[in-house]
Amino acid sequence: MAKKVVIDPGHGGEDPGASSNGIVEKDYTLMISKYMADRLTELGIDNALTRDSDVTLDSTTRPKRAQSLFGTGSDVILVSNHINAGGGDGAEIIYALRNSDTLSREIANEFIKSGQNVRKYYQRRLPSNSSKDYYYMLRETPNNESIIVEYGFLDSNGDDVSQIKNNWKSLAEAVVRALANYIGVDYIPPEDLGEFDENIYIVKAGDTLYGIANQYGVSVDEIMNLNNLNNNLLSIGQALKIPEVKMEEDNENVYVVKAGDTLYSIANQYGMSVDELKKLNNLTSNLLSIGQKLIIDNKSASTMDTYIVKAGDTLYSIANQYGMSVNELKELNNLNSNLLSIGQVLNVTNSYVSIPSNPSNTYVVKSGDSLYSIARKYGITVNDLKQANGKTSNLLSIGEILVIPLSESSKSYTVKAGDSLWKIATKYGVSVNALKQANGLTSDLLSIGQILVIP
Repeated sequence: MAKKVVIDPGHGGEDPGASSNGIVEKDYTLMISKYMADRLTELGIDNALTRDSDVTLDSTTRPKRAQSLFGTGSDVILVSNHINAGGGDGAEIIYALRNSDTLSREIANEFIKSGQNVRKYYQRRLPSNSSKDYYYMLRETPNNESIIVEYGFLDSNGDDVSQIKNNWKSLAEAVVRALANYIGVDYIPPEDLGEFDENIYIVKAGDTLYGIANQYGVSVDEIMNLNNLNNNLLSIGQALKIPEVKMEEDNENVYVVKAGDTLYSIANQYGMSVDELKKLNNLTSNLLSIGQKLIIDNKSASTMDTYIVKAGDTLYSIANQYGMSVNELKELNNLNSNLLSIGQVLNVTNSYVSIPSNPSNTYVVKSGDSLYSIARKYGITVNDLKQANGKTSNLLSIGEILVIPLSESSKSYTVKAGDSLWKIATKYGVSVNALKQANGLTSDLLSIGQILVIP
C-alpha cells in the first residue's frame, strides 16, 4: 500500500509560536509546509495539509484533523513542521515511540547534505507516563508514523537565523528528498530551487565537487567547509551552498584563479614578473588552485588588455579584431614568429582599439553561420548587420570578424573560463531565463569567448 503524507504546519492563528530576529514560527511553518505539499504532489506522493492558512488549531483539534485526512493506518506519515527556540543551533527530529528511527535518520542525513547541522534525532517520553510520547502530536496520532521536524533555532547565535530566512526552501526540499527516498519514489529535483536561493546549487547527474567549484570560481575546500562535507560524495538533488566570490570588477587588485591559469599567464596579464607576483602574495612555489585569490599590482590595467588564444586564431585575425597590424601585435608581445598556441596570453593595447560611436561587439564567423542566423542570435536585422560591416552581399568566410551593432540600452558580455549563466545573470541583475531568451539559448552550456547580449 502506497504511503500517504500528512503535513502539519505548526501553530497558526492566535498561536504564533516562537518569534525572534524577524522570524514568526507560524508563518515559516506554513511556507515550508505548502512548499512541501506542492513538491510531494509533483513527485506523485499523496499528501494533505492540516491547515493551509493562518487559522488556529488547538491541541485537541489538530491531531484529530491530521487523522481525518488519510485515516489512522501505519501507511500514513505525519510530518509536523516547527521552528525551534532556546538559543541552540541546528535541526532536530523527534519520532514516535512506536516507530523506528529510519525516516528521522534519513531526514537528518539530507539536512546535512543541504548545509544544515543536525543536533540530534530522538524520542522523548512523557514524565508522568514513560510509555507515552511527550509531544501530543505524536501521542495523539496512534498507528501513524509521526515525526516532528525542528528546522533550526530562530534565536540562534550560529547560522540558523540565516538558514531559516534565506534557505528555508532548500531545507524543506531536504525533507521532501528524504520522504521520497523513504517511500521509494524516484526523486526529481525542482528546476527553480537554485533561482529561489541564488547561492544554492542543486546537484545534477554527472556533477563533481571539482566541476561545481570550477563553474563558480571557488575552491573545492570552500564548498566543503561551507556545507560541512566530510567527503567528495554527492547525490542528485543535493542542495549546495556556494561561497560568494567578489568579482574582479569589484576589486581590481584581486584576481581569482581559474582553470588553466599559471603564475606566468597572470603576471603577464597584469604587466608583472612572476617573482613580483609571488613576492606580493608570499608564495613559495608556482602551484595554484582554482578559486585561489591573488593580490595583483594593477599598474598596467589602464593601458593594457589581454587576449587568450583560441583554436583557429591567427595573428592576423587577432590584430584585425583589435584594430592593430600584425607587426604591432608581434612587437607588443616580443614575438619572433607567427606561431601561436591555444591558451597563450597576448597583450593588446587599449589605445589600438577603435571604439565605435554606438555600443557594439564582435563575432567570429564559424562553419555553418549565415548572416540570418547571426542577426537572429543578437536580435538585430540582416540589414543592420550588413550595414555595420559595410557588406554588399550575404557571403561570409570562416574566421571573418563581424561587428555586432547593439542598441544604446543593450550591453554585451564575453564568456570567460569559469563563467555560468547563473553567475553572469547575477552580475548584471537579470534572471537566467531572461538571459537565455535574449540570446536564443536552449541550454545552460556556454563556450569561452561566446558573446552574450545582456537584456
